[in-house]
Amino acid sequence: MLKKILIANRGEIAVRIIRACAELGVRSVAIYTEPDRYALHVKRADEAYSIGEDPLAGYLDLRRLVNLAVETGCDAIHPGYGFLSENAELAKVCSERGIKFIGPAGEVIDKMGDKTAARASMVAAGVPVTPGTDSNLKGIDHAVEVAEQIGYPVMLKATSGGGGRGIRRCDSEKELRHQYPRVISEATKAFGSAEVFMEKCIVDPKHIEVQVLADDHGNVIHLFERDCSIQRRNQKLVEIAPSPQLSTEQRNYIGDLAVRAAKAVNYANAGTVEFLFANNEFYFMEMNTRVQVEHTITEEITGVDIVREQIRIAAGLPLSYRQEEIKHLGYALQFRINAEDPKNDFLPSFGRITRYYAPGGPGVRTDTAIYTGYTIPPYFDSMCLKLVVWALNWEDALQRGARALDDMRVQGVKTTAHYYQQILEHPQFRQAEFNTSFVASHPELLNYSEKRRPREVAVAVAAAIAAYAGI
Repeated sequence: MLKKILIANRGEIAVRIIRACAELGVRSVAIYTEPDRYALHVKRADEAYSIGEDPLAGYLDLRRLVNLAVETGCDAIHPGYGFLSENAELAKVCSERGIKFIGPAGEVIDKMGDKTAARASMVAAGVPVTPGTDSNLKGIDHAVEVAEQIGYPVMLKATSGGGGRGIRRCDSEKELRHQYPRVISEATKAFGSAEVFMEKCIVDPKHIEVQVLADDHGNVIHLFERDCSIQRRNQKLVEIAPSPQLSTEQRNYIGDLAVRAAKAVNYANAGTVEFLFANNEFYFMEMNTRVQVEHTITEEITGVDIVREQIRIAAGLPLSYRQEEIKHLGYALQFRINAEDPKNDFLPSFGRITRYYAPGGPGVRTDTAIYTGYTIPPYFDSMCLKLVVWALNWEDALQRGARALDDMRVQGVKTTAHYYQQILEHPQFRQAEFNTSFVASHPELLNYSEKRRPREVAVAVAAAIAAYAGI
């Protein structure tokens, strides 16, 4: 087993990894830049080291992180998600310095990070892909030519893209000519690459992804699927496991496809194979070569600690489970509680948390790094909390989600919690009939009034009286 792990990340995923390390008897090393000096992951780790004043630069300086791992006696680096988690160069530098990278090999990250190379690998493995280009576009005229062949609407995608960035839908040649340079610009700024490819736009699909685990002994299993169709501008908001929209036959089929995809690229560690599902057909979209934000709900329905398995795999151990041992029970939902104002076009709402109360009770889990008095800095992602609920059946899971959202208190900043309550109450969602257009198709859900609880009303009244009396 590994002895000491440097966590090349921050926030709730760093705290999550620290917990897994503690259960395995592995020492954890946290890193932080100045805005994170008082962050929870810094407080919880066995050791913590500053990596500079700049909010972002330290988290992205891969050679400095590897040097720190060597200097502090770490034998592994866990990248979490975001930042350097899918950076092939980090995996390669770790290998050169004798540090285990907790993730797949750099060559695999390269192959799956290049969307056109990933498509080619899936075609060779017999995994269905959406119609589109087999290589990068050569220019706008080439793009127009391909679009005419496969038919509008089409999707322009950054070859090195991810996280919902570098993607544009085009419904006509005019729109394609307008969007093409914008995608090039966004891809260059975000990913350092101007390469773009094109796919047929699958209209109103369901977004279904499959969690896989693979070790270095040739074992590959799947942990069933997650439904990530509730999203806004390609950013996931609410995730569900398993999908309430798939039959048993479809579930088994997509699980087998994911395993086939992982084997095709000699994958090792935790990964997620993402598909679009429409008209009873699955289409490979991409493979994320890291732990996902929404790994929590898979853990809830299967009982498998995915981060623990990641560490075991990196230590050279075989998987703890065989495929036939993996069962799923009930339904789990994850709500990404973002520090955003839904009524103001989801504008980020950074600031000091004046009160935080985590909901509890049966089947409720919170993964977070915030606490009362913590200030959410404006330099990072706006997600401040992952609220996860589990129940034996779909209806109970919905009710538990509504109760947990109502129990939760995050004050001092605006959050998306009340918006999610509206989603839970919508008949279409309750009947498990939704796709990726759900959020865009229901703008009326933003017209909610936040419920004021009795104690909050009393406090507000007292404050008003005090102000009137000049106290």
